Amino acid sequence: MGKTNHSTKEIESISNRVERLLSKMTLKEKVGQVNQRMYGWEAVRKTATGYELTEKFKEHVRFGDGIGVLYGLFRADPWSGINYENGIPESKSAEVANTIQQYIKQNTRLGIPVLLSEECSHGHQGLDSLITPVNLGVGATWNPDLHEELVAAVAEQVRAKGAHLALVSTLDILRDPRWGRSEECFSEDPYLAARLTEAVLKGMQGEADGQIPEGKMIPVLKHFAAQGNGTGGHNAAPASIGERELREIHLPPMISAIQSGALACMAAYNEIDGIPCHANGYLLNQILREELGFKGAVMADGCALDLLVNLTQSREKAAALALESGVDISLWDNVYTTLEKAVEEGQVSEEKLNDAVRRVLTLKFKMGLFENPYTETNLSQNKEQAEKVNLESARQSVVLLKNKGILPLKEAVKKIAVIGPNAAAIYNQLGDYTPFQQEDKVITVLQGITTLAGDAEVAYEKGCGIRSGEKEGIKKAVHLADNSDVAIVVLGGSSARNFDAQFDLNGAVVNTSGEEEMDCGENVDVADLELGGHQLHLLQEIMKTGTPTVVVLIQGRPYAIPWIAEHAPAILSAWYPGQMGGQAIAEVLFGHVNPSGRLPVSIPRSSMHLPVFYNPKDGGYKKDYFDLSGEALFPFGFGLSYTEFKYENLRFTSQTIQSDNLLAGEKFKIIVDVTNSGDRDGFDVIQLYVKGKGSSITRRVKELKGFKKVWIAAGETKEVHLELGVEELRVFSSQNQYELEKGFFEIEVGNPVNYLKAIPEIG
Repeated sequence: MGKTNHSTKEIESISNRVERLLSKMTLKEKVGQVNQRMYGWEAVRKTATGYELTEKFKEHVRFGDGIGVLYGLFRADPWSGINYENGIPESKSAEVANTIQQYIKQNTRLGIPVLLSEECSHGHQGLDSLITPVNLGVGATWNPDLHEELVAAVAEQVRAKGAHLALVSTLDILRDPRWGRSEECFSEDPYLAARLTEAVLKGMQGEADGQIPEGKMIPVLKHFAAQGNGTGGHNAAPASIGERELREIHLPPMISAIQSGALACMAAYNEIDGIPCHANGYLLNQILREELGFKGAVMADGCALDLLVNLTQSREKAAALALESGVDISLWDNVYTTLEKAVEEGQVSEEKLNDAVRRVLTLKFKMGLFENPYTETNLSQNKEQAEKVNLESARQSVVLLKNKGILPLKEAVKKIAVIGPNAAAIYNQLGDYTPFQQEDKVITVLQGITTLAGDAEVAYEKGCGIRSGEKEGIKKAVHLADNSDVAIVVLGGSSARNFDAQFDLNGAVVNTSGEEEMDCGENVDVADLELGGHQLHLLQEIMKTGTPTVVVLIQGRPYAIPWIAEHAPAILSAWYPGQMGGQAIAEVLFGHVNPSGRLPVSIPRSSMHLPVFYNPKDGGYKKDYFDLSGEALFPFGFGLSYTEFKYENLRFTSQTIQSDNLLAGEKFKIIVDVTNSGDRDGFDVIQLYVKGKGSSITRRVKELKGFKKVWIAAGETKEVHLELGVEELRVFSSQNQYELEKGFFEIEVGNPVNYLKAIPEIG
């Protein structure tokens, strides 16, 4: 995809237009542009003849003589209470979006179009949407090019509905798998997350400098910053980190996003060193804007500004604090609605408000809304291609953790038992932030296996639930397994919401009904990482039959599975694989697809084994516990294949590279020969790790600084090229600045269990 070069004149034109419009605006209108108070699904009502605007929506328009951003017009889920009976299907979305725009144009003084924002964490949280693997599954693909294609398909669909902003999690780094939002993270590693964040920008927004191209939209990157480091794995808990940890682990995805043209991000709920991110001017103004050069808008997270009242003891002071700290757009709170009063009382300057309004208007100009705020109905979309890319993403997300010769399934298998709570539950394989589904659009594991089984007989028993106490089905499941040639046992977790759950004002689950199966998702953090309910007991009873058993894990976090790792002959981790997940998993089981996923996170041995991430500081302390190994059960970057890969002849352009040359843009080039020594074609992921041998600070055990996913035919050898530049080799030194430190550094090329080492030098 080539980069579109826009003239300085075009870019300046947007700036000039923003200033002209701003000069005409009243204080009330400015406040309206930074507010996103309304739940968008309350803006319209379905009638017998179509859709009508609600009085609540009209009141919201009158409040600010316009609306800056309207959230979730198309959202459909148990929290919103919107479904196929009362919601907006894809076929009517553009029509409803146009009605919204038309009303605002005709009923406000300046007729400023509204931005429509939508949740797009793994596809759009609206009816009839493409639902993809969750981010943790995408991280397991180690394939940014594929993800760029996937999010481009999502953007095309959501833009055709009439929306403009896509709320997408890309910035959270998973440092504690007890966190319920683990599924929204690409990885525990900042480099892998940064590469996939770049893919989101390229695929969703495109690479133009001026107006956003047709079929593209603006991703609002969530969450800035360090939300994946919450104390105890609790959602929105304080991140107990110092600035070096912030910069080494949590800033890299945002740095890459800014370099890729990011126009919007969302602040995080958590605090860092006692300062909430929404009130952290050092984070949002000094680091994000002044140091990193971010020119876009910062959106608040849902109701987060209301929490600042605990600090300020008044909504007006909270509004002033957030605005001064760099928050441009509210979300559902009752704080930014007081900004007019806060300005009039002198608690914050109108010029500071102007800065925020400029950023909101710039997004609207870049989306071309002033030229045409309306969306064509029945825009053509390549849905067949979108489904193909979605399927390929699901295929490449599957990680083969163990295989004692049982996979791929042999032709001699004539009776297949498919067992487990995640074998035939469509919502359990889709993740949180999922809209209601038409069931024929989702392929379960049971359906996928049945389709590909040929003449083999396939039978199913649920066995037990995810977390519920039900165990009446275990006996039936064991009997089925005992009378089958192979048992495919599909276990794991679930982020599926239901109507019995209670929700907070920001949509997070507060508590469940007691028989709730949801054990992952926003605000659903766990203390124990073992599989819930009677799942392990179910598996143990099945394995007592002696029937060869394959465990498939459908999950939104890495569960601790020490017994399974020791006893099960084959294990697949499939994360939440999306609508096409059942087909992808079945293709791997039958050998139609050679598994190529690699772990984006380390799998712990126990909840008492945390933190377990692969890149801690190398401080010379003992890693093992008295009663447990300190090594991960399965390490970051690990994944098996149905073939074998061999690494040879590691070499580089020079043993020493001068720091001045690196600073001038020269790269340290690394070459390795990779041979597929097996009898099946397949992908390999060649990983490059770095560790400094001498430094002003304590370095990490190792750090991922490069990778390539390469297709290699059976018997073929490919020369794979990797490179390191300033970004990969610099450190945040003891002088609290980024520096290239001279000296030797160690590199590993290969994978976590099979690699080549070398020690080059920065001179």
